[in-house]
Amino acid sequence: MLDSPNTAPNIKGMYIDGQWTPASRTFDDLNPSDNSLYARIPDGSPEDTRRAIAAAKAAFPAWSGLAFHERAHYLLKIAEVWDRRQGDFINAAVQEGGGWFGKGVFEAGYVAEVFRSASALCYQNIGEVLPSEHHKFMMATRFPLGVVSVISPWNMPGILTSRGFAAALAVGNTVVLKPSEDTPYAGGLYFAEILDEAGIPPGVFNVVTCSRESVGAVGDEMIENPTVKAVSFTGSTAVGRHIAAKCGAHLKKACVELGGKDSMIIMDDADLDHAAKAANFGSFMHQGQVCMSTEKILVQEGVYDDFMRQFLARAAKLKTGHTKDKDNVIGPLVNTRQALRVKALIDDAVAKGATVELGGNAWDNFVEPTVLTNVNADMDIWHDETFGPVVIVAPFRTEAEAIALNNDTEYGLTAAIMTRDEAKALRMAEHIETGICHVNCQNINDEPHVPFGGTKASGVGRYGGRWSLDAFTELRWITLDRGGRHFPPVF
Repeated sequence: MLDSPNTAPNIKGMYIDGQWTPASRTFDDLNPSDNSLYARIPDGSPEDTRRAIAAAKAAFPAWSGLAFHERAHYLLKIAEVWDRRQGDFINAAVQEGGGWFGKGVFEAGYVAEVFRSASALCYQNIGEVLPSEHHKFMMATRFPLGVVSVISPWNMPGILTSRGFAAALAVGNTVVLKPSEDTPYAGGLYFAEILDEAGIPPGVFNVVTCSRESVGAVGDEMIENPTVKAVSFTGSTAVGRHIAAKCGAHLKKACVELGGKDSMIIMDDADLDHAAKAANFGSFMHQGQVCMSTEKILVQEGVYDDFMRQFLARAAKLKTGHTKDKDNVIGPLVNTRQALRVKALIDDAVAKGATVELGGNAWDNFVEPTVLTNVNADMDIWHDETFGPVVIVAPFRTEAEAIALNNDTEYGLTAAIMTRDEAKALRMAEHIETGICHVNCQNINDEPHVPFGGTKASGVGRYGGRWSLDAFTELRWITLDRGGRHFPPVF
């Protein structure tokens, strides 16, 4: 339960080599509902980051050398501690992250399963035996990489941070985590508390926090330090491009899950009541601040009016305001900068002829649930990821037109199709340019064991289940010769 609207965490420092470590200065971590002070957070430096990376390197041999089931037991212990402290995370998610109470409850309940799913990776097949034309015994075997840098986002600080490092730990890597400067506690130092209580050995998991002003230098150290062998990043496409380019220059692995401009396609045979519920959740859950959020609703012309009537009626019931009131399903955007950006996208669309069917008002860090129609490709909001409680609704005539409208974006994360004809939906899914497609459900879906990730500008690589192995291990070809290989006599 949410204990108090003013519950503040006890910030003990960054977490390096199993010790709480102060920084030379701090920065203010604000509650976005009212911009009041939530906590003062250590403002880490590149030097702090190097110490964390060195600690992770030193811890790697022992951690990777544990028997697989011993690492699994550690991950299960993390899940146990997390479950016991769910209320503490809910407090942080509401106050630091600006999330609705229900969103915090959902996220708190999900994270333990990320660690349990990762523990199962410890029991996975880590290689295979290959045939050999020379009668060798040949193996393709996976090994941990070493130190992995994890850079996590603010919007789902529990789920997306845990997903970023749980599998990496499971397969024997050690980790340095830098959480977002907007949720440095919920997405970083809180995890340090959890893993410390779970007894993770010193240096295996480290957390360096820093301000927005310091993030460039700290981030570069996490990417370019030669000890770091891979980078796990979830966040914006602009930053993801920068990180992937730097990793490419240093020839190190990068798993980057980025933005989306996701569509829900409603066919004329869809269950419109179900579609309206799904669209309302997909568009406005956590103020639309989810990479999978429904940003475009594409509706076949024959049911457009009926759908809009039901959808607008549902959306109009969502209350906006301070998250200390649990009835306010729509909380603030994460900071003033983001609120101004979303309002600018609305204003640009309206100035160019878009119609506001619902909402459109903004104040402080709040933006009402907003529904826009008559939007076209000349408007920024048609192309740009909004990451706010704003959705476009557009009609279409044919199946082919719906697919073309969906694909008219640089992004390719998720799509949703509403129809009673599953064969038609599967046919459409083959032509939709996304890494994920949901039939008769909304765009915001995830489970710990599935291959989560996008195409095009939505990222490279997959998180979840055995697919995480590609991101966090290297594959080695090992052979045993048993006398079958012959060489030319001249040698």
